[in-house]
Amino acid sequence: MINRLIATLALCSASALVFAQTTAPTVRLRGTIEKVEAGSITLKERSGEVIQLVMPSATPVSEVLAIALAEIKTGSFIGTAAMPQADGSQLALEVLVFPEAARGAGEGHYPWDLAPQSTMTNATVADLASSADGRVLTLKYKDGEKKLLVPASVPVVTFQPGDASLLVPGAKVLVNAQLRDGKPTALRVLAGRNGFAPPM
Repeated sequence: MINRLIATLALCSASALVFAQTTAPTVRLRGTIEKVEAGSITLKERSGEVIQLVMPSATPVSEVLAIALAEIKTGSFIGTAAMPQADGSQLALEVLVFPEAARGAGEGHYPWDLAPQSTMTNATVADLASSADGRVLTLKYKDGEKKLLVPASVPVVTFQPGDASLLVPGAKVLVNAQLRDGKPTALRVLAGRNGFAPPM
């Protein structure tokens, strides 16, 4: 899978030499760090494939932290990977409560790659109610509204600024990557501490 992604990125990168306005696509890699070296990290992706990524010193690193379901409040700006339900609602796979400084990031509703057919909704919690197994949220974004069911078992997280000390063998990460100068390159890393896996 990763080799196919790299091949696709390489093809897009070659096209960019002809069409300057073309940008190589960004991919999300989820997995475990196997090795850290000066200027690079080696990641075992969830597919089982191993890939070495260039890691520029300026690459932002954020720490993902688990928080309580009760931290989702009316007015919170959240992102949620979810599965569409037959009645038009969304069943949360995870919920990220954005720090206030990141309010508005990626606002909208669109396909996501956490699971087949999954979606991502970044929106403001306009209303919330308790349910037998968690909470029901009404999410509003600039182009619409979604009803989100959040079971109590679903991971709820936030993030905060991190640093390279999070990037150690065994760390679970989500890496936004892009082919640059012919090499897979980390653009941003979301990492958990002590084996915690970013659920996004």
